[in-house]
Amino acid sequence: MSLAEAAGVELRRTGADLTGRCPFHDDDTPSLVISPDKNLWHCLGACQAGASVIDWVMRAEGVSFRHAVELLRDGPPAVPPAGAGPKRSTVRRLASPVERAAADGELLGQVIDYYHRVLEESPDALGYLARRRIDHPEVIETFRLGFADRTLGLRLPDKRRREGAEVRGRLEALGIFRASGHEHLAGSLVIPVMGRGRERGGGLRAEGP
Repeated sequence: MSLAEAAGVELRRTGADLTGRCPFHDDDTPSLVISPDKNLWHCLGACQAGASVIDWVMRAEGVSFRHAVELLRDGPPAVPPAGAGPKRSTVRRLASPVERAAADGELLGQVIDYYHRVLEESPDALGYLARRRIDHPEVIETFRLGFADRTLGLRLPDKRRREGAEVRGRLEALGIFRASGHEHLAGSLVIPVMGRGRERGGGLRAEGP
């Protein structure tokens, strides 16, 4: 299990399972059991924690379910070199879909592209389109339909940092974020409204599933 190895856990094969020292408490004996076939883990020691890989990331990084899913979508963390001990690191930064230096039109276009990618990877959103009979691939691609699944904010620089505050302020001015910091179109199907003579849009409208 790459997540355990990335946490510095030395794993040994025990039948169909892998065992090691649990990184979530002071573990003197190998109480962590990982079942690779089921993609599950469980601690038989003091913390008694366990469940799925998502639960591991939530516990290890101290993040929400949605944030943990995004971290996993970006790929597993790097495995430390052999001999490196267990180490708790800060939360990995997710790849930002927007560029700080982009002009407003480009910035809006990057948000459109992000929502479009999210839609293509969301079975629920695609199912909604199928029920509305607008799920033809050419329609989705031509009109750059998207889905705002509340993950855009997770991928922006921290709002307490200068670059994070700046890009969030610009996205608020463009109508992507509310003053509260939440995505304005969260949970909605996003339909770009393209401006004349411009490849990238003049705005977005939403339709709830």
